[in-house]
Amino acid sequence: MEFDRHDRVRSLLTGLVASFIREEANPNPLITVTNLIVSQNYRDVRVFITTIPDSGEKDALIFLKRKGTELRNFIKKNGRMQYIPNIDFEIDFGERHRQHIDSITHSIEEQTKKD
Repeated sequence: MEFDRHDRVRSLLTGLVASFIREEANPNPLITVTNLIVSQNYRDVRVFITTIPDSGEKDALIFLKRKGTELRNFIKKNGRMQYIPNIDFEIDFGERHRQHIDSITHSIEEQTKKD
């Protein structure tokens, strides 16, 4: 299966953003890139993140937004792209909800095993 340009750009940016976060961010809280959406014209990117522990989400967003210019420079240096997109960060609440549902399902399974 052949990837189109949009998929290649998305994959490249996901790796670059994750590398930047790994190099620049304090490991407490641990910041994870869960999804990345690239606009059709490649000019805007939304990066969805989660943190461990959950309480670090606000601080992580402040850190990432403050480091936006440095991230763009990192992408310019390490990703051979014609245009460096504007990057915005958001908390991935969908992933949080999925984790919560998984924990509920796991506890129900444990209860049925005991009964």
